[in-house]
Amino acid sequence: METIFNYFETIPSSHRSLILVGGITFFWLLEGAIPLFKFDYKKWKHAFPNLFFTLTTIIINFSLAFLLLNSADWVQANNFGIINWLPKMPLWLYVVFGVVLLDFFGAYLAHFVEHKIKVLWMIHLVHHTDHKVDTTTANRHHPLESIIRFLFTLFGVFVIGAPIAIVMLYQSVSLIATQFTHANIKMSKTLDKILSYVIISPDMHKIHHHNMLPYTDSNYGNVFSIWDRIFGTYSYLEREKIVYGVDTFPDEKINSSLKELLKQPFQGYRKPTNM
Repeated sequence: METIFNYFETIPSSHRSLILVGGITFFWLLEGAIPLFKFDYKKWKHAFPNLFFTLTTIIINFSLAFLLLNSADWVQANNFGIINWLPKMPLWLYVVFGVVLLDFFGAYLAHFVEHKIKVLWMIHLVHHTDHKVDTTTANRHHPLESIIRFLFTLFGVFVIGAPIAIVMLYQSVSLIATQFTHANIKMSKTLDKILSYVIISPDMHKIHHHNMLPYTDSNYGNVFSIWDRIFGTYSYLEREKIVYGVDTFPDEKINSSLKELLKQPFQGYRKPTNM
């Protein structure tokens, strides 16, 4: 564990980029071999706006990375935050606590709030209006959302007292996890169900991408499924019944246009409907 901790403490930017590109490439190829849904689409054309938003997310995160680094250094130097106030523990347990808590403050909480506040929902809508969810959808976030997510992560660093090694480890795990859960890959329902008791499984997250309530407002988790189970936001729907998109913004042509997606947060709010 010490070797892993030390590696992520100084992980080069090139390695983080390799994780991103390697993950997309791997799941992209896997989607072609074992697709869950056989989409009638031009894969590269569909991927273009999603990859554009992936690039903007990278630029924003790298531009603001110094804030994470300085904050992580500060909490360590001042012994501040939850995991620093706990009794002395083995390094592996310290890391597990940090990663799990960062998953709550930096991901679950951010995601939950984005669905509950109208202004933030209109920004987050860009992610939900993909009608062909695949691995490229994972980073389909409007630049404004990338900033919002970053601020929640920064908040999590302070509350948890996470050192930069835990932050970088979590972000790397989160990256692969989201590519995995969005990937259009088919696995056995039994295996998916077993995985969902510990981590967010592909089916569990795809339910969140169903176009109607109450499913859209459920399964907010990013890496670990415990938060949805603890806070009662877990839901289940047979994968065959999943319809991607958002019922109040059903125009697939508009939702596939980069220009329209950039403007999407500034449209009028439309109240979603229940099934």
